[in-house]
Amino acid sequence: MWFDAGVNLTNARLLNNLDGVMERARAAGVTRQLIIATNESEAQAAITLCERYPEQLVTTIGVHPHDAAGVSANYLERLTELAKHPAVVAIGECGLDFNRNYSPPEQQIKVFSEQIQLANRLDLPLYLHERDAREKQIQLLDKLCSASTECISHCFTGGPEDAKAYKARGHWFGITGWLCDERRNQALVEALPLLPQDQLLIETDAPFLLPRTIRPRPKFNEPHWLPEVGCALAQHLNLSQGEVAKLTSDNAYRLFALSEAGV
Repeated sequence: MWFDAGVNLTNARLLNNLDGVMERARAAGVTRQLIIATNESEAQAAITLCERYPEQLVTTIGVHPHDAAGVSANYLERLTELAKHPAVVAIGECGLDFNRNYSPPEQQIKVFSEQIQLANRLDLPLYLHERDAREKQIQLLDKLCSASTECISHCFTGGPEDAKAYKARGHWFGITGWLCDERRNQALVEALPLLPQDQLLIETDAPFLLPRTIRPRPKFNEPHWLPEVGCALAQHLNLSQGEVAKLTSDNAYRLFALSEAGV
């Protein structure tokens, strides 16, 4: 059985055929999925989906750095209220993205800092995004993040130096179909031996990051392709696919404080 630790189920490409997406995932052994929310409206929509599939879905709530410039005046109060729902297991996707700067860096820093403190107050893990901002992200986390607040580096694609920096902070690591792309996975492959196996998770990030190893190529990624990521990870870690499924699922249940029977 597999746990998809990151899927964008509120994206129209998945939402428009949600029953089919969920059935294909179940048939592939993907029994649990964590929805990624990136803004206030997505957080509410994700909770609605969790209520529709309570045994299979849990969710994050938070504001992505791309959306930081568009937060409402009372977004923290809204997130705090939403976090009372039992399906909410993490704050995010939040962090810094200095590559595209869809939101000004100053606003990204402000909104990220506030969400770090929100996670501290609610005793929930931080579900982190970072691109071209490692030094500043670690600086803010070191300054503001409680020692008891767990952090997961979502969609980790970094090399050994990134791995060492985040491992030193005790981070968990989410591995995606990036690992299946021989054109650009070299740094990640080099970093894998440095990552603690008891803090590894796998995620599709569907409908994005379709594993390049899939033939013929579908139009977009879905949670039922998660075993493809698991297979690649198994090969690099010299484990069986079943061992990777159990390892990464057990890790996800621990990180998000879930039982296998439900939330």
